[in-house]
Amino acid sequence: MAQPMQIRRARSAALVSGLAILMAAGAVLSPQPALAQAAGAQQGTVQRIIVAGNERIEQSTVLSYLPIGVGDTVDPARIDLALKALFRTDLFSDVKVGLVDGDLTIEVVENPIINRVVFEGNSGLKEDKLRDEVTVRPRGIFTRAKVQSDVQRIIELYRRSGRIAAAVTPKIVELPQKRVDLIFEIDEGQKSGILGVNFLGNVEFSDNDLRDVVVTEESAWYRFFSNNANYDPDRLEYDKEQLRKHYRNRGFYDFRVISGVAELSSARNGFAVTYTLEEGPRYRFGKISVETELKKLDTGVLTQLVPIRSGDLYEDERIESATDALTFAAGAAGFAAVDVRPRYVADPKTQTVDVIFQVNEGPRVYVNRIDIVGNTQTLDHVIRRELNLVEGDAYNRALVDRSENNLKALGFFKDVTIEETPTTNADRTDLLVKVEEQPTGELTFSAGYSSVDQLLLDLGITQRNFRGRGQDARARISWGSYRQQLDFSFTEPRFLDRNLRAGVDLYYFVYDLSDFSSYETTSLGTNVRIGFPLTADAFMTMRYVLRQDEVQVPDYFCDPSQQQVSQTLCDQRGRYTTSLLGYQVTLDRRNDPVRPTRGYFVSLAQDLAGLGGDVNYLRSELEGGWYYGFNKDFVLSLSGSAGYVTGWGDDVVRINDRFYKGGNSFRGFRVAGIGPRDISFGRSDALGGEAFAIGSAELTVPTFIPQQYGIRASLFTDVGTLGILDDAIKTGSDGLPLPGVVDDLSLRASAGLSVFWRSPMGPIRFDFSQILQREDYDRVETFRFSQTTKF
Repeated sequence: MAQPMQIRRARSAALVSGLAILMAAGAVLSPQPALAQAAGAQQGTVQRIIVAGNERIEQSTVLSYLPIGVGDTVDPARIDLALKALFRTDLFSDVKVGLVDGDLTIEVVENPIINRVVFEGNSGLKEDKLRDEVTVRPRGIFTRAKVQSDVQRIIELYRRSGRIAAAVTPKIVELPQKRVDLIFEIDEGQKSGILGVNFLGNVEFSDNDLRDVVVTEESAWYRFFSNNANYDPDRLEYDKEQLRKHYRNRGFYDFRVISGVAELSSARNGFAVTYTLEEGPRYRFGKISVETELKKLDTGVLTQLVPIRSGDLYEDERIESATDALTFAAGAAGFAAVDVRPRYVADPKTQTVDVIFQVNEGPRVYVNRIDIVGNTQTLDHVIRRELNLVEGDAYNRALVDRSENNLKALGFFKDVTIEETPTTNADRTDLLVKVEEQPTGELTFSAGYSSVDQLLLDLGITQRNFRGRGQDARARISWGSYRQQLDFSFTEPRFLDRNLRAGVDLYYFVYDLSDFSSYETTSLGTNVRIGFPLTADAFMTMRYVLRQDEVQVPDYFCDPSQQQVSQTLCDQRGRYTTSLLGYQVTLDRRNDPVRPTRGYFVSLAQDLAGLGGDVNYLRSELEGGWYYGFNKDFVLSLSGSAGYVTGWGDDVVRINDRFYKGGNSFRGFRVAGIGPRDISFGRSDALGGEAFAIGSAELTVPTFIPQQYGIRASLFTDVGTLGILDDAIKTGSDGLPLPGVVDDLSLRASAGLSVFWRSPMGPIRFDFSQILQREDYDRVETFRFSQTTKF
C-alpha cells in the first residue's frame, strides 16, 4: 500500500544505519531484555534514590512504581522485586538497579512511543480489519512482546481466510524524541483453495449429498463470493460436527467420523479434503421413560410431554426437543433449577435405543445481575420490562427463553441473545442480554402489476420505537391509484406502568374503487383499544370503534334513463355511522415470532356493531398457522383464515362492511378480485362477500445464493372461496333475482413462487402466480411486488 514520502525516507535512513530491526525468519523476541540487571552492592540501607536515563517519564512516575523507599533496607531479593515491578509497566526496554554508598541508582532505557502503525502488502484483507485485530496503537508504548503477539494475530487472521502461507515481518523506523513508526510488512501468499471434498465409508448417502452437509466447498470460478472455498483447519472440525448431526438425526446412532484430513497437492496449489466415516446401522427409539425424585412432578404426565414415541426413527434433535419440553414443564411447575439428563441404552441386536430422561432438581442458582448491551436507541427499561426474570430471581431456563422471544417479538432488534455468565459464587449467575438494533422507522412503498396493466402504488411512514421508549407512533399520508389515506396512531405498550397495551387511532380514508366496483367510499373515525396477556402464550385485545362512512355512486350511473350500474349498488349510497365493540384473542406458540420454524398460532376476532349508530352486524374472523422446519433450508407452513359477517335487527350488511379478498390475501388475484360481482351493463363490479375461507401452503426452499445477499424463496399454493350476499341485495324491487348479480362459493386456486429480497433499500417481495381455478368474472394478476424501505 502506498505510504507518505517522509515515512519512506526515514525508513530508508533507518535501514541504512541498521536501526530498523525486529523479527526475521527464525528470530525470537525476548519479552525482557538480556541487559537488565542489578548493579553494584546488593545490600544496605537506602539513603537516596537517583533515577537516570528517563527522557519523557517523570522521576516521580518512576518512583511510584518502585517498591522501595528511602530508609528501607534492601537485599538482592528486594532489588530483583524492584526490577520486575519496573519491567511490568512496559515503559522500559532496559533497567539497571544498583546500591552504592546508600544511593539507590535506577538506570532506565525508555520504550519508544508508537507514532504510527502502517500495513504494507495487504490486499486480501482490508486495513481496517487488521487495525481492529492488533493491540498496538499510535501514541501507545512500543514493546517487543506486544509486536510479537500482534504478528501472530495477523498470521492467524490470514490463516482463517485461507492463506496459510502468509508471513508478517515487523519493522521499526526510529524518529526523533524517542518515537517510532511500526511497519508490518505482509507477504499474503497464495490462497489455499480446496481441490476436492471426498468421503470414504459412506454408503447411505452419496458424496454429493454429504457435500451439501459440510460447509467446506470445492474451489470453482463461480464461487468468487464464497468464503468457504479455502482451507481452514477450524472449518474442518465444524464439518465433522455437521456430519455427525446429519447422520445422528437420521437414525445412525453409532455414526462417527474416523478422521478428517487435508492434504496439500504436489503443485502446492490447494488441498484435497477427505473425511473417513463409519455409518453403522439405522436405529429406532425403543422404550421412552421419565424418572424423577421430585414429588410434585408426575412421571406419567412428563412422559406424555415427551415428543417421541417408541418405533420412531432415532434423531438427536428430538432428544433436544424433549429435554427442552421437560425443562419447561418443570419450570412451569415451580422448579426454577432442574437438571434433565437423557440416558441411552442401545441394543445393536434389535437396533433400538431406549431413552430414560432423568429429571432432578439441580443446584439452585440465582440471577445476580442483568446487563444489557447493544441498545443504541432503545432505553434499558423498555428491554427489562420484557424480561421474565429480575435480579434476585431463581434462574429458570424456560423464562430466559421466553424473555428472548419477547424481545424478538418487539421487532426492534435484528438479533437477540441472552447468555449466562458465571460469577465467582457458584449459586449466582449473571445474564448478558445482547441486542442488535435495527431500523424501526419505515418508509413504505408498494406496487402491483396486474394482468390488465393496472399499476397500484402506496406510500407511507411509521415509527415503531418512538424515542426509544417502545411506543408505536404513526403519522401516515398515503396516496395511491385507488386509496388516499391520512391517519395518526399511537400505542403505549405499558399503559399506567402495567402490562396493558393501550392505543388510539384517528383516520380519514378515501377509497376510489371505481376500478374494482362502481363506487367510492369515505371513512372518518377513531379507535380506542387496550390489550393484555391472558397466559404466557395468549393475548387479548378489546376495542371500541366510532366511524362515519359515506358510499358514493355517481348520479348519472343511477339515473333510470341511462342507468349504467344495477340497483344493487345504487341502494348502497348514503352516509352511515358505525359504533362497535370488538375483541381479539391470540394464542401464539411459535418458536420465533419473526421467522418461525416450529409451532403454531390461532387468532379469533369478533366485532358487534349496533351500540348506537346506524349499522347493525356481527363479524367473526378466525386465523391460524402451523410451521414445521425440516432443516435450515426447508420450512413448511400451513395457514388458513375464515370469516363470516351477518346483519341483525332487520339490517343487511352494507357493501363497505363485507369481505374483499385478493392481492396479498390471495395471490394470483387482484385486490377484490374474487367473490360476488355485478356484471350487468357490461361492467364487473365487486360486491364483496359475507363469508370467506382461504388456506395456504408454503414451502421455503433454498436459493443456492450466499446468505449475505438476503434472498429467500418459497413455493406456495392458495385455495379458497368468497361469497354469500343477503337476498335483499340480489333481488330487485319486483322481488325477482337481479340477472347481473353472480354469487357463489366456487373454489379458486393459485400456485406460484414468492421471492423475498432484503435489499439495501429494504425488504422487497415478488410474487409470480399461476391461476389453477377461477371464474370467468374474476380479476387476476400474474405478477406482484411490494417494498418496504426502513430508516
